[in-house]
Amino acid sequence: MLSDTEAAELLSFLTPGTRPDVKSQATEYILGLSGHRDGCRFLRSKPDLLIALFVLTSDSSVAIVKDCYHILINLSADETLHQVLVTDVKVLPALLKKLTDPDYLFSDQICTILSNLSRHEKTCKTVFRVLQEEVGLAKLVEIFCTEGYNKKAKLHYLGPLLSNLTQVQEARNYILDKERCVVQRLLPFTQYQASAVRRGGVIGTLRNCCFDYVHHEWLLSDAVDILPFLLLPLAGPEELSEEENEGLPVDLQYLPEDKKREEDPDIRKMLLETLLLLTATKAGRQTLKEKNAYPILREFHRWEKDVHVTAACEKLVQVLIGDEPEEGMENLMEVEIPEDVKEKLKDADAKEQEELEKEKAKQEEKTKSSDAEWTDREQESGLIK
Repeated sequence: MLSDTEAAELLSFLTPGTRPDVKSQATEYILGLSGHRDGCRFLRSKPDLLIALFVLTSDSSVAIVKDCYHILINLSADETLHQVLVTDVKVLPALLKKLTDPDYLFSDQICTILSNLSRHEKTCKTVFRVLQEEVGLAKLVEIFCTEGYNKKAKLHYLGPLLSNLTQVQEARNYILDKERCVVQRLLPFTQYQASAVRRGGVIGTLRNCCFDYVHHEWLLSDAVDILPFLLLPLAGPEELSEEENEGLPVDLQYLPEDKKREEDPDIRKMLLETLLLLTATKAGRQTLKEKNAYPILREFHRWEKDVHVTAACEKLVQVLIGDEPEEGMENLMEVEIPEDVKEKLKDADAKEQEELEKEKAKQEEKTKSSDAEWTDREQESGLIK
């Protein structure tokens, strides 16, 4: 790592007035440092270097600006640098203002940095506070929902940023405000085929909002009608009986033979977790039963291969086909669980996790065996020399 003297010399090269070739060498060197953990930790102890780099995100050289943003992405991926970047370097106000510029070339990099910085609750609260002071969540939602807002950037990572922000109660309150119609604007992105990042971000946002069970009835009502948007990505081309089709929401009836399910297992799991949250209240369970969610989940379970997603599906199905809780226990989020039961549940979860890991290892072993067999066949047939 650099000595204090060498770090001071490097800092002297990171000024707007330095020759472009020297500046470029300095930023390339720091980019290399930021690519591994020890380098990031070293840079954490040198806030002056980080401030100088951040100033260079306004440099006249596009290559230097690009390097500086890549360095900030690497640093923001390390949680131990979050406070330094937010408090010492004060990156948030400038980044948020640049994000609103529809012609800014590096808005995608800014989205990634903000998404990284908002992952953990403590820094997320700071990101949300500065966002409200500088831009406002309303503006962020507007940018996200406006296709082609920035012709030079895709802005897909605004999805994970929104999801992270909904860790904060005030952000959830805004999204769930019945007068603003924010949820309704976000719902179509659950099927946004151009980007799994954007899709996943929206579904993560919806999942976080569904922890506030007081809004469940409204979310499931005709005013929002969230259910089809959560079930459709899980539905496949399987032919259901006429009776089963009739009971489904219109958007889920008689799906075409080429209907494809959500391809990302993490997103499928989030969809199931969101549906499970909606079954926490009696009204939610009744709605999912009345809207015939079970046949969709039954066919999904037959199709699903990922063990973690299958487990999430089974939990949801158990709630839908199980008996209703006894009086006074209808709201599963308000039920007081005795300590001994908590311990049993914890043990059961640990056992389930262990089983899932074993199953996953088996599947991976099978895949390896298949690959090995296929290679042997290729060698026998002369395809591989």
